[in-house]
Amino acid sequence: MKINFFKADEIDRNIKCSIHKSGKLGFSSTAIDKLGLSTGKSVMIGVNEEDSEDDNLYMSVEDGVKEEAFKISRAGEYYYANTKALFDKMGIDYRAKTIIYDIVDFEYEGVKMYKLIKREKKRNKN
Repeated sequence: MKINFFKADEIDRNIKCSIHKSGKLGFSSTAIDKLGLSTGKSVMIGVNEEDSEDDNLYMSVEDGVKEEAFKISRAGEYYYANTKALFDKMGIDYRAKTIIYDIVDFEYEGVKMYKLIKREKKRNKN
């Protein structure tokens, strides 16, 4: 028998973003690196219009700040997009629930995109 051990540093971990109580979509440090986020970029966020049961989001990272996209902003080492109006329109209760999205990449119509897989739990009262 020959065992091939996985190397933890070669596996994408904690690639995620979460909705803060302010409605901003904040990215983990590993997501910032993987997505290549920086000021001067923006993200397009969409839904699967063919499946109303699919509560995941779909995202592309755009070079430059595009009018129809959400601009990436920075506060210290923290990157975020001001998505409050979007999540309010979608009826996502980010004030009462912790909403986290695991980020996985996929290809859509020949373009690299990201699927944001939704996880949620009731927020702790703090």
